[in-house]
Amino acid sequence: MQEDILSTPPSFKLYTDRAVLIGTFIGGPLVAGYLAAENYRQLGQQDKAGRAWIISILATVIIFGGIFILPADKIPPYIIPITYTLIARYLVKTYQGPAIITHVEQGGPTYTVGRAVWIGLVGLVILFLLLFGFILLTNKDVLQ
Repeated sequence: MQEDILSTPPSFKLYTDRAVLIGTFIGGPLVAGYLAAENYRQLGQQDKAGRAWIISILATVIIFGGIFILPADKIPPYIIPITYTLIARYLVKTYQGPAIITHVEQGGPTYTVGRAVWIGLVGLVILFLLLFGFILLTNKDVLQ
């Protein structure tokens, strides 16, 4: 098979599974949804980008709802972020991995892990604000 030396590499950037892993660990499942959705958007798969957002929002509600329900002394605090981070990486590798590998093999650029870290930090701030707002709205003692 001959390689086409005149083909131009893709100009758009994608997040690698490693970037998703690090960004998700820092910022939570909403960040995973954002990074996966951006990859899908760049790949021209808008419907899958929307699904990534829906799944990440549902995961966030389930995870943080579960945190408020489960007894805090029974589960070590690091288990939950490690679990959702590994699940996010697995999903990205499974559903976007081949496209990311092809993109890189064709000379396409990827976003830096540093960018994923910044997105993770922004996601963390947003998550804390959402949780703080939820606590304020649901806890009448705080408002008095």
